[in-house]
Amino acid sequence: MKQWKTIDITMIALFVAFMAVGANVASFLVIGGVPVTLQTFFAILAGLLLGKRLGSVAMIVYMLVGLIGIPIFAGISGGLITITKPSFGFILAFIITAFFVGLIVEKKQSVPIYIFSGFIGLIINYIIGTSWMYMAYKLWYAAPEGFTYQLLWSWMVLPLVKDIILTFIAGIVGYRLYNSVVKKSTLHTNWSSNSNQ
Repeated sequence: MKQWKTIDITMIALFVAFMAVGANVASFLVIGGVPVTLQTFFAILAGLLLGKRLGSVAMIVYMLVGLIGIPIFAGISGGLITITKPSFGFILAFIITAFFVGLIVEKKQSVPIYIFSGFIGLIINYIIGTSWMYMAYKLWYAAPEGFTYQLLWSWMVLPLVKDIILTFIAGIVGYRLYNSVVKKSTLHTNWSSNSNQ
């Protein structure tokens, strides 16, 4: 287990803060029980900038901080009750999203790779999040009449359009920040050592 560096802890804390802000920027807009947020953007950016290890750890810390009761989830909410909400699958998905995005960009860095990895993360995020939501509505939440998996995906169209645009932006911004910040820091050294294990 590698020793945690100050920059590691700082970047994890920074992305936890980004996720908390992103969760509540526009969370007053709700579609099918899902608040419209910027969390997917920041989860993808965490993978792009921090790599698979720190990116996924940042998302785990975000989830745990919210679950212990600190109101950093959408709607300025928190607590263990969040696990029962249909949207909790997206919080779990952020961890896997950041990991796989980071896994891809650690191997090769270019604008197309950053954009591609961002969209892989977006697909992972929506499949896990939407599937959890479907299960929640079917098993323990009050599903509306005529509720189907296809109907649920129709609810996802507007948030998905927003996230497609933001994912493209994340790929470009992430690559630029990689060259101007990450490449010159010990974060990049961590990438190199991790990829050799």
